[in-house]
Formats: sequence, C-alpha cells, structure tokens
Amino acid sequence: MLNKIFVAMIISVCFVSYAEARGNQPCSKSKGGIKACTAEGKFLCNDGSMSASKKKCK
Repeated sequence: MLNKIFVAMIISVCFVSYAEARGNQPCSKSKGGIKACTAEGKFLCNDGSMSASKKKCK
C-alpha cells in the first residue's frame, strides 16, 4: 500500500515539474502565440496585439 502511494506521488511530481518548466510564454493562450519580434524587442502576437511581457525578444 505504501509503495503505491509513493509511486503515485513520484508520478504527480513529474507532471507538476513538467508544467512548471513550461511556464508562461509571451502571447500565450487566446493570443495565439508569437508572430514576430518588434525593433524595440517586444513580442507581436498572432492576434495583432503587443505582449505585456517584460521579456525581450531578439
């Protein structure tokens, strides 16, 4: 019984770690992803809006 609980905990940690590693990306979800990078280093999203991300693109 304890073995099964331990295995379940290890599997759940692996899935959580994978989700955390992906993190939030600029232009994620409804914005459709990154279309281009502007001259100022901002992300242009596929829906035409500018990302509010503080990250700079190259």
